[in-house]
Amino acid sequence: MSTDPAPKWRRLEPDERKEQIYACAARLFGERPYSEVSTSDIAAEAGVARGLINHYFGTKRELYLEIVRRALTVPRIAVQILPDGPLEVRADAAIDWLLDMVRGQEKLWLAAIAPEGIGRDPEVDRIVAEADRASADRVLEAVGLSRDSAHGEELNAAVRAFAGMVKAAGREWLVHRSLDRRQVHTLLTMSLVTLVSRVFPAIQHPPQH
Repeated sequence: MSTDPAPKWRRLEPDERKEQIYACAARLFGERPYSEVSTSDIAAEAGVARGLINHYFGTKRELYLEIVRRALTVPRIAVQILPDGPLEVRADAAIDWLLDMVRGQEKLWLAAIAPEGIGRDPEVDRIVAEADRASADRVLEAVGLSRDSAHGEELNAAVRAFAGMVKAAGREWLVHRSLDRRQVHTLLTMSLVTLVSRVFPAIQHPPQH
C-alpha cells in the first residue's frame, strides 16, 4: 500500500475546503497584523480562488471575526474528555488542556485576546463577550451547574472574571516570560479549585443578615 501523501489537487468536500481555508487564514492572522493579510493572501495560502473565501465566510472582516470567536470559545469536547475524580483532579486536567490549546495556537490566541489590528470594533467586543460567556458555561457544565442554576448569571460572571486571569497569565507566560508553564498551571488550577469550592457556594448561599 502506498504511503505517499494525497495530492494537493485532491477534490475536497465543501466542509473540508471551508476548514482548510479557515486553518490557512488563522495561521496568517496569527503571523501578521490584520491589516497586512489580504483575502488574496489567504486564497493563495489555501490554494483556492478568492471568490470561494467570500462564498464561505463573506468579507475578510467576517472571516477574522469567526477566527476570534473560535480561538476564544472553549468547546464542549473539553468538558467531555475530563477524567472522573475529585475537583482537584478535574481542574488539573482542565487547565492542562487549556494550556496545551493556548500553546498550540499561541500567536493566534494572543492576537484574539487583544484584537487591536481590526481597530475598535463593537462587533469584535460583542464576539469576545459571547465567547467568554460560552466558555464560562463550559466551566459551569464541568461541575454540574449552569446559568439556570441558583444565581447562575452571577456564577457565569465569576468565571468570566477568572477568564480575565487566564488571559493575563497567558500573556505573562507567552509574551513577558515572567512565569513558566508550570507556574501558570499552578496559579490557574488552584484559583479554579478555589472558585468552584469556595466562591461558588458563597454566591449561591449568601449569608443572611
